[in-house]
Amino acid sequence: MHLTLEAQRRCKSYLLPGSIAIDATAGNGLDTLFLAEGVGPDGMVYAVDIQSEAVERTRAKVLQAGFADRVECIQADHGLLGSVIPNEHFGKVVCAMLNLGYLPHSDKSIVTRATTTIQALEAIEKMLASRSILSILAYVGHPSGRQESLEVQRWVDRRNIDSDQVGDQADFLVERLVDETNPSSPILWLLRKS
Repeated sequence: MHLTLEAQRRCKSYLLPGSIAIDATAGNGLDTLFLAEGVGPDGMVYAVDIQSEAVERTRAKVLQAGFADRVECIQADHGLLGSVIPNEHFGKVVCAMLNLGYLPHSDKSIVTRATTTIQALEAIEKMLASRSILSILAYVGHPSGRQESLEVQRWVDRRNIDSDQVGDQADFLVERLVDETNPSSPILWLLRKS
């Protein structure tokens, strides 16, 4: 199973014309294009990445696809999402996607880290609308990837309606997809808010 495509497949039904979405780790812009197509010409996608190279790649793809009017590319750490997304969109985001790790075909020393990823998740949680989805894809093969995925798992567990560890924040139905036979398998979490 190709988890990036699976994430898009699961998110697709949440993207309605005119809706708001976030690609919190824009990378090569593939999720940004997917989101932009889904929200249509009256929607808005915020594509955020810390690396200027990623922002430029994404911007070029957006322009080529004719989606420039519905995508705002922002160069910033994903941990700063709470301050770079306009306040009027808090509580209105129907889909947020994160692909953790590093930008393919670039400097592999620049990676997402647990601290800023959790900050991003905290901000996204406040931005999500009723009936929305959060997709988190973690790659455990890079040096800090395993620790980051453990921190994400702890964050997710505290919000899972079906978890024995339910806390005050539990309001997501969580699905976790991973190849249990492969210790280096990426992990995909899908959190659905009702």
